[in-house]
Amino acid sequence: MSTSAPESAAPMRIRARGRSFLALVLSPERPLARWIEALDDQIARSAGFFMGKPVILDLGLLESDDEGLAGLQTALRERGVRIIGVEGGNPDWPALAGWDWPAAFEGGRASGEVDLPEDGGETPDDAVPPKAARSGTVVYEESVRSGQTVINMEGDLVILGSVASGAEIAAAGSIHVYGNLRGRAVAGIGGAAAARIFVRRMNAELIAIDGYYMMAEEMAADMIGAPVQAMLDDERIVIRKLA
Repeated sequence: MSTSAPESAAPMRIRARGRSFLALVLSPERPLARWIEALDDQIARSAGFFMGKPVILDLGLLESDDEGLAGLQTALRERGVRIIGVEGGNPDWPALAGWDWPAAFEGGRASGEVDLPEDGGETPDDAVPPKAARSGTVVYEESVRSGQTVINMEGDLVILGSVASGAEIAAAGSIHVYGNLRGRAVAGIGGAAAARIFVRRMNAELIAIDGYYMMAEEMAADMIGAPVQAMLDDERIVIRKLA
């Protein structure tokens, strides 16, 4: 009686996919004591703003000998700020000697399905956002579900559907939402102070332009549920009804 050789199983294929997260960039300013007071005031008005959000700490506006710098990281953690990266500073600064220095993140862009190369083939290009025009505008033809993030780091972002609570949309330029905005919208990423947010029905949890933000509870009652546009005016977000 012959015994057949054990069958050789093919190697299991490894699957991977990209996932984008919208990180907030926090830029402390001097004097740090007053900046911490302003942060406490913002947290008091919007207690859940930093909850569960990844934050990149940008030290570019500070100097190595600024008073309070050594305890800044601890102060932020005590306030529930979850730091995933630090940029704009130098680990060699004496004040940062006791810091837990997270690995830095470079750039950042929307990503899609990632296929690992087989048989020595080349890695495929990153997924192209839907309906990307040459101007850099991206048109997203569906609604954005809770937990989803849609980002365009090349220009404007147009959402033809609605944006659910718990969803995030972000763009280097302006944002246009033709449905109901219930989640978070962040425009002007990278320093575009002229960017605007246009919404058919405003019910956002948060809107932000060029690093300045406004929470839902800060919006005037007559703007809620209305067609509006949001813009920066003297470093403050203002919301105006659309005609």
